[in-house]
Amino acid sequence: MMDFKYKGMTVNERLYVSGLMDAFDKAAKEEDIERVIEILKKVEITDESAIREILKELGLTEKN
Repeated sequence: MMDFKYKGMTVNERLYVSGLMDAFDKAAKEEDIERVIEILKKVEITDESAIREILKELGLTEKN
């Protein structure tokens, strides 16, 4: 069950507050899409369309 502790925060704020910013940046740089998605889910970003949009902004595309 989610407690929505990140409600109202931007993605960057969520990553910073959770201490996952460096791990996220590293995963994005390495184009490790699965890891990027895993980290997003840890900061309560679970909406598939939001995740796809973030991947698109990072220049990453999900493998089908």
